[in-house]
Amino acid sequence: MHCPYCGYTDTKVIDSRLIAEGLQTRRRRECPECGERFTTFETAELLMPKIIKQRNNMREPFNEQKLREGLFRALEKRPVGEEEVEKLIEDIKKDIRATGEREVKSRLIGEIIMKRLRGLDEVAFIRFASVYRRFEDITEFSEEVEKLTKD
Repeated sequence: MHCPYCGYTDTKVIDSRLIAEGLQTRRRRECPECGERFTTFETAELLMPKIIKQRNNMREPFNEQKLREGLFRALEKRPVGEEEVEKLIEDIKKDIRATGEREVKSRLIGEIIMKRLRGLDEVAFIRFASVYRRFEDITEFSEEVEKLTKD
């Protein structure tokens, strides 16, 4: 790390601490050239895989806003707090990254979302599933509800 004061290229770490629930490292550094001290913060750069669309095999970047909007639609007027939704989004992203793939099929993402929603709110799960799986009639809808009640 270069010294921000004199530009010396080999600064020394004098203290390191984990912060932000272990997701970030705070380092105190000292420049052996000018003696100045400064703080740096280190975080892992976690890249999301590209999404392969089911209909046309087009690839597009992961869009967290699209995920958030779909979840808010499914969870509309449900007793789920905003903190729970944010945790849900982080958990879904973690599951997607855990595949270790650079490209992930949209179908897998839909299944991950449904699995997580099912554990959070069954009504939101049914709402999301009805759109995601494109229920054609009430029979498909009732079959999904029946599966849910059996489990």
